[in-house]
Amino acid sequence: MSVLTDLARPGESVETGSVETGSVGTGSATRYPERPPRWRTVLAVALTLVVVACLALLVWLTAGGRASADGGLDHSEEREQVMSLTDQFVKRLGTYSPDMLDDSGQMPDYRDQVREVITPKFAADFDKEVATAEQLVAQGGITRTADVFATAVSSVDDDSARVLVAGAFTDSYSQGTGKQGSGQGSGQARTVDQEPLPFRFTVDLVVIEGEWLVDDFTPVSAPAEPGAGDGTTEGSAP
Repeated sequence: MSVLTDLARPGESVETGSVETGSVGTGSATRYPERPPRWRTVLAVALTLVVVACLALLVWLTAGGRASADGGLDHSEEREQVMSLTDQFVKRLGTYSPDMLDDSGQMPDYRDQVREVITPKFAADFDKEVATAEQLVAQGGITRTADVFATAVSSVDDDSARVLVAGAFTDSYSQGTGKQGSGQGSGQARTVDQEPLPFRFTVDLVVIEGEWLVDDFTPVSAPAEPGAGDGTTEGSAP
């Protein structure tokens, strides 16, 4: 699950401040207003990440991602189905919030929405790892959303397919314990937005009893984690 939870860092403080400079002709220090709202910087970063992710996907496809796609040109219906399912899968896997928690600290709706689009084999791995996301949400108040920028079919036949997908995860968390609002009280709760985290995955799909389902997914060009092994379970965790 580290792939889909490594952006969240609850409890970090947000840096704010002011700029001091000498007043012209007086030599005294004048405190100017704070920097422009942080959302402008976040928006600029987010837009840059969107462009970079999409360009990376295009380069990836040009360099060989479509090497086997020509053989699937006759499967136009299947291509549409697997791209649509990949879009659903990524959004379901990367969307959760404290509202989904039940009294036991689990997210049953989240579990169900992911299981609906994955194979039983993948579901077994997912069930072993989903507690990581649930713990993060319960302890840190994390809300995560997933945006899909582009999908492309790498290969497809009658009962299997591989789809390439690029997008970004965006996290936010609640800071403070008071009631949310616009005041400046130190104990007042407020929502802190993290910068978007771009991703690129290959998603493997198979047909089971006439239905396309996701069988696995693998991050592309992601740094290897210590002890990652052969990577056969890289896509098993949110």
